[in-house]
Amino acid sequence: MLIHSDHIDGGKSFDWGRTSADYARFRDIYPDVFYQKIIARGLCVHGQTVLDLGTGTGVLPRHLHRYGAKWFGTDISPEQIEQARRLSEGMDIDYQTVPAEAIDFPDGTFDVITACQCFWYFDHEQLMPRLYHILKPNGVILVLYMAWLPFEDAIAGESEQLVLKYNPTWSGAGETMHPIEIPPCYANKFTVTDHEEYLLSVPFSQESWHGRMKACRGVGASLSDKELQAWEQEHRQLLSAIAPPTFTIRHYAALAVLQKQ
Repeated sequence: MLIHSDHIDGGKSFDWGRTSADYARFRDIYPDVFYQKIIARGLCVHGQTVLDLGTGTGVLPRHLHRYGAKWFGTDISPEQIEQARRLSEGMDIDYQTVPAEAIDFPDGTFDVITACQCFWYFDHEQLMPRLYHILKPNGVILVLYMAWLPFEDAIAGESEQLVLKYNPTWSGAGETMHPIEIPPCYANKFTVTDHEEYLLSVPFSQESWHGRMKACRGVGASLSDKELQAWEQEHRQLLSAIAPPTFTIRHYAALAVLQKQ
């Protein structure tokens, strides 16, 4: 499904379905501390019902399922949901293909709503009232994010420049560590009660870093087949020249907890 937004990639359309196979293989990379930050806050644990918006291939539900919460996951892309169901076989996770703004659950259904790597894609003026109503009293929204730091890591920086060569309007470049920005409309119904930002070194091989970059919005989800083939060839050559067989990439992670008023 093509997605278009004026404030993302200069309005260039992208389709996560085009890169779902690579997404499933190469974007399940959050280190254990990423999940432990959630559990330590008493979120997504036994006795809670959790909705994961923009679930993609179900990375968050799959990794936190063992802590006992009942999980639901929604995503706009049928290909992403297909991968999520495949990878979640044997787990009691309910996946639905639906835009976040069109979710339809009874009032007071969820203790926690999560949004990982996707919060900026939503129409929050539409979404916020829905989230407010389907959360239980004192329920929370947990927003999560992790990104490489191109100005602090040479390999990430070089890979990012190559993405910009093929996709100059890609707006995912130039990331620096900062708190997650929460749209102003949430202030009327939610209070930000907690946030944290922290540094990570994430391990990769040349193949897994190539796959991670290919599965980003600016490459696999938006380049034409011809452009993608050329980018792949050039990126593999780049990594052969600048990267050892295995290495780490400097990242930061961030979270924000919004409690229902």
